This record gives sequence, C-alpha cells and structure tokens, in this order.
Amino acid sequence: MHRKVTATLKGDKWFITGAAMGGLMALIALVGPYLVPYNPQEMSFQPFARPSWEHPLGVNDGGQDILSELVHGVRNSLSFGAMVGGLALILAVGVGLVASWYDGVVGKLLMSCADIFMAIPSVMILILVAALFQPSATVLALVLAGLSWPTTAKAVRAQALVLRDALHVRAAVQMGGSAWYIMTRHLVPETFPLYLVGFVAKARMAVFTEASLGFLGLFDPERKSLGEMIHYALRYYYMDTWWNWLFPAVLCLSVSIMAAGFMAISLERVLDPRLRSLWG
Repeated sequence: MHRKVTATLKGDKWFITGAAMGGLMALIALVGPYLVPYNPQEMSFQPFARPSWEHPLGVNDGGQDILSELVHGVRNSLSFGAMVGGLALILAVGVGLVASWYDGVVGKLLMSCADIFMAIPSVMILILVAALFQPSATVLALVLAGLSWPTTAKAVRAQALVLRDALHVRAAVQMGGSAWYIMTRHLVPETFPLYLVGFVAKARMAVFTEASLGFLGLFDPERKSLGEMIHYALRYYYMDTWWNWLFPAVLCLSVSIMAAGFMAISLERVLDPRLRSLWG
C-alpha cells in the first residue's frame, strides 16, 4: 500500500508543487540563518535605509537588517509549525490506537474527550495564555498541540478499527500477541499514510496561528516572526516600504501555507477514495 501511495504522489501535480514550495521554504529556514551577514537583533544601521548591496531588503524602523529578520522569521515560523504538527500527531496516534483497541468504556471516554477538545476555540485559548502569562514559543506550541489532536485521533481510530478485524491481526491475537505488539507491529505501520495528512494539516494550521499571534504582538519581541514583521511593516506603509519589507514577509508566509495546503489536498485525495471521483 505504501509503495502505491508513493508512486501516486510522485505523479501528482498538487503534491509536487507543494513539495517544491515547501522544500524551498525549508531550505531558507535551515541554511538561510548561516548565510545572512547580520544578526537580526543588531540595531546599528540607519533606520529606513533603502535597499542596497549591503542590505538587499533595506533596514527596518529599529535599524535592523530586513533580510536577516526575514530569514530568521521563516525559520521560527516553520519550526513552530513542525513542533506543533509532530507533537499533535504523536498524541493523536496514541489516543486513536488505544481507543480502537480498547473499543469499550476506554474508547468511548477517549473519543468523548476528543469531542470536548474539538469544541474548544484553540485560537482564543492561545491568545489568553499568551497575553496573561507571556510564555515561550515552546510552551505555546505545547498548548496548541494539546488542543489540536482530536481530528487526527478520530481518523486513526476509524482506520484502526477496520484493521483490527483483518485476518493477519486476528491471527496475531490468536497466537498470543499482546496489545502493544499488535499496535506497534501492525496498526502503527498500516495507518502510517494518515500520519502524513495529520502532520501536514496541523503544521499548516500552526504556521498560520503563529503568524497571527506575532501580528497581534503576543510573542517575545526579540523572537523574529513573519507575523511580527507584517505587523510593524503595516505601520509604515505610507513610506513606500511595502515592496521591500511587507511583501517579502507576506510572500514567505503565503508560500509556506500554500505548500502545506497543496500537499494536504494531494494526500487526502490519494488516501481517501471518496475524493478521487471529485478530482478526476
């Protein structure tokens, strides 16, 4: 099954486009900070200096190099998204598999908890936590991951319930296989495609949420963020700084979200037969 999915994705234009865009942003995040010549916190330049060879995107209102600020903002935004996506996926897989295997009181209790978490407005909780306690980005990522696991957990549980009745799983049970053995050796590998969809979707949501919090000024001002850049650039739009300060930040944020969106669309279409007829 995994080989079939991989072969299908390689020929899917949505996935290829999204992967190319995501790869470009990941390259900027991983390599960019080592290539830019200035520390994004350095405030020793002439404020609002126009773009030049020394400062390709100019200087912001605080005397900081905008290119350095942009590259570090991309890294922070993508790191936040990857952290939330990974943590939410781990939690979702654990809850989904346990709820499927112990499909009784335990399963119903876990799914009831999932329903409650799905009803909680995660953005409002994050805004309140950030405004009242001013925690680090890592703590906010943990909070967001703890609020965003239910949808993936429900999908994993639904698929695991089907696999639980498969012949090879039933044979493993008859041979005395423990719940841990069956979940780790059979259910985890065979539900793996769902993990890709869950991770990409949660990472996309987290990048957008991180930018929103940065735009509202709820992050540490010393932590560069694309949302924070957009917030400050909009203050000085009348100075014709939109193309070298505002536009690059909006472009990087848009490309990051679109990349995850394209990959999520492709993965859902490939893995969900009900969507194939709609896309052709």
